[in-house]
Amino acid sequence: MITTITIKDTSATGAIQHQRQIQLPSPTLTIEEIIKARVYEEVKAYNDKAPTYLNSLVQPTETESFLNKNKLNKRRQIDAEQQYYIALDAFQKNGFFVLVDDRQISELGTMVSLKDHSEVSFIKLTPLVGG
Repeated sequence: MITTITIKDTSATGAIQHQRQIQLPSPTLTIEEIIKARVYEEVKAYNDKAPTYLNSLVQPTETESFLNKNKLNKRRQIDAEQQYYIALDAFQKNGFFVLVDDRQISELGTMVSLKDHSEVSFIKLTPLVGG
């Protein structure tokens, strides 16, 4: 049964920075599977259209986010599997955390039950400067 959920990128203050809907193959998945589905869909959308700007959970290493506002210097195909592993590493190192219908999930293997129109929020954490 396909389940449609809303993915949100949210700042630590709660401001929604980006939002999109994705379809998942099952209503019961692990957080790792949700991250994978999100990353693979974003990379596919990018590779299919090759836009100048990339707005995704993780950024390719050539992206100069700060200086160029996520503008890519060269158009190239992005490797979804590599981006997936970067996202998993970021999750495990607290680079972002995930809320499923306002419930924080802290382990990749945690199974969650989703409903159509469930909301999965990815809150990216910003490191403190000079701390």
